[in-house]
Amino acid sequence: MAAFYDKEEIFTATDIVRDFSSILKKINSHEIERAVIVKNNRFRAVIVDFEEYEKLKNALDVLQKIYMKNRNRT
Repeated sequence: MAAFYDKEEIFTATDIVRDFSSILKKINSHEIERAVIVKNNRFRAVIVDFEEYEKLKNALDVLQKIYMKNRNRT
């Protein structure tokens, strides 16, 4: 599955360490949607606003319940 990220959302692990407060401020103010962390030229993690994380977690929970319900039918 391919995902696309804006150049402004991609940070090295070193960037995160050096400028965490500023990056977190950009996420919380919705200047950027997320911070994608790159280490050794590979995407390793994503930082998102806590409210966005909760929405994603709730959506995943709903999808898992639907999957289990449909799985049990067969």
